[in-house]
Amino acid sequence: MKTVLLIGLGRFGRHVARRLYDLDHQVLAVDSNEDCVNRVLPFVTGAQIGDSTNPTFLAALGVKEFDVCIVAIGDDFQSSLETVALLKELGARKVIARAATGTQEKFLLRNGADEVVYPEKQLASWVAVRCTSDHLLDYTELDGDYSLYELAVPERWEGKTLLELDLRKKYGINVLGIRKNGKLDMNVRPETVFGGTMSVLLLGNDRAVQRCFRY
Repeated sequence: MKTVLLIGLGRFGRHVARRLYDLDHQVLAVDSNEDCVNRVLPFVTGAQIGDSTNPTFLAALGVKEFDVCIVAIGDDFQSSLETVALLKELGARKVIARAATGTQEKFLLRNGADEVVYPEKQLASWVAVRCTSDHLLDYTELDGDYSLYELAVPERWEGKTLLELDLRKKYGINVLGIRKNGKLDMNVRPETVFGGTMSVLLLGNDRAVQRCFRY
């Protein structure tokens, strides 16, 4: 369980708060808008109404005590920059900030953010990959050219074992698990037989996966 300081409770911030709640993390949520704060109260450990660009207010939150600080301010980039800088000055262990453009991403990193999330860019990448594949069910981009994929088992795999397909040797792809009847099984063996009702979870180079599934 992590302790999280979440600053900015617009649509993106609310989604982050809900997901952190689902994952059982402790969250202190902050926004200058009382209505935004009230909307997330069921999903957070605590909440404060205040201006995150005010050094006194921010210091009073005990920034150093949180495992991670998330700056999710979406409609005021200047406030986002100032908040990131203040958090680092106050000794924040890790600061993750939201960007809406590539330029914002660069400035946030220069201003002290340890990581920057760029939702529109990441979603665009997901949609581009998803809409060009008949098999793709889910996709998570990792570092470099590698990604995690969940794909429907193609017809040509039906009745064949993992050993027969030999995906690692042919494509450098690692099968991590299979999903059948909605249940994920990570105990995949060489003798595992694939069927049409399954999906497969795998890790591999993007181009290699495209060649393997021909999309």
